[in-house]
Amino acid sequence: MRARKSRMPSSVREQNYFLLQEGISTIQYPHETIPVPDNGRYQLHNEIDDCIVCDKCAKVCPVNCIDIEPIKSAEEIGKTSDGTPKRIYAAKFDIDMAKCCFCGLCTTVCPTECLTMTKKYDFSVFDVKEHNFVFGDMSEALIKEKKEGWEEHQKNKAAAALPALVATAVSDDKTEQPPAAPASVKPMFRPKMMKPSTPVVAEPKEEKTEAKEEAPPTPPPSPAVRPVFRPKIKPPGSIPPES
Repeated sequence: MRARKSRMPSSVREQNYFLLQEGISTIQYPHETIPVPDNGRYQLHNEIDDCIVCDKCAKVCPVNCIDIEPIKSAEEIGKTSDGTPKRIYAAKFDIDMAKCCFCGLCTTVCPTECLTMTKKYDFSVFDVKEHNFVFGDMSEALIKEKKEGWEEHQKNKAAAALPALVATAVSDDKTEQPPAAPASVKPMFRPKMMKPSTPVVAEPKEEKTEAKEEAPPTPPPSPAVRPVFRPKIKPPGSIPPES
């Protein structure tokens, strides 16, 4: 109820200025703080013991604030709290909170839920480099040892697979050779040739002669034109005399 009342404006020089405890005013931070909600986007934290170094958080980050350097292992190195096997060492796992945009995508894609956002929101520093939080706990000597172990495992694996590759190549060469031609099969009977009934006479070859100039052919005579009707001739005396 008191927060709804406004204080009367007064000068700092007045004796009762600090005695006015009622009305709208700010809290005395950092001695007094407001409760932070559980679901908020604040400073990131990674539980490295539950991290399987899957690199999903670094890939989904829109500002590239997560830097990871993985080292593979030839065998299982442990399990997370939910029973997920771990096969990759985290030689480097840094989060630069100076670049973070607090989108929360990295906490969404994390399969083991080891990456979370804490309730800490005030982490102001004088040097911006202090905003880079390091979560990897491997020493330089241990990182070198694990890298050499993985390289040795890869060499042994390649040497063990070499004989199998050679055998496969040899078998492929044998199968690629063309099959041998089958032996010729002799017929069981000899066919008889039939004689032709009429002798075949070779046609004489036409000798090429030089073309001679010939006169143009005369057109055929046109047929006589017949009249359409035939006139009738009357005998003399049949015509009456003129009067």
